[in-house]
Amino acid sequence: MAQLFFRYGAMNAGKSIEVLKVAHNYEEQGKQVLLMTSSLDTRNGQGQIASRIGLSRKAVALQADTNIYTVVQNQCPQAACILIDEAQFLTVDQVKQAAAVVDELGIPVMAFGLKNDSQNHLFAGSEALLIYADKIEEMKTICWFCRKKATMNLRITNGQADYGGEQIQIGGNESYYPVCRKHYLNPPLDKI
Repeated sequence: MAQLFFRYGAMNAGKSIEVLKVAHNYEEQGKQVLLMTSSLDTRNGQGQIASRIGLSRKAVALQADTNIYTVVQNQCPQAACILIDEAQFLTVDQVKQAAAVVDELGIPVMAFGLKNDSQNHLFAGSEALLIYADKIEEMKTICWFCRKKATMNLRITNGQADYGGEQIQIGGNESYYPVCRKHYLNPPLDKI
């Protein structure tokens, strides 16, 4: 039975590499997958799912007005699985469209992304996935500064913790650290 999955984690939890791994496993068995990612993430070019360990693949670049259901129907109606990276950037409507892919087309959808932003607010896509997903799983990583589980994303600007600004600011290790609550609230500035 097809389901809508949401796998979330802090920065550096391995979400993108997991998308690529799942795609590889399906394709190794001769099954079709459709990869999607947000058009907002242009770190490696628009429409690229890229892992920090150097692996990458082309994907459908989702704009805010892209209809996921229509894309699946038109591009890959026989897909064994739909894989979405950077799912925090989905709109509420796109999450509902992904749910319709599951419910009406019988195709599982696995969405991967951040749960909360650097100000500890939910992203709209993440909030909708927490509501509509059949299965929710946390992908764990460790705090940049200690051995505790990282649950938050600390934005760094000019070597300082940055708790303001726009919700969406694309970046990697140069801009964000995965941190535990203690180090989110009191980052050791001498280690930034």
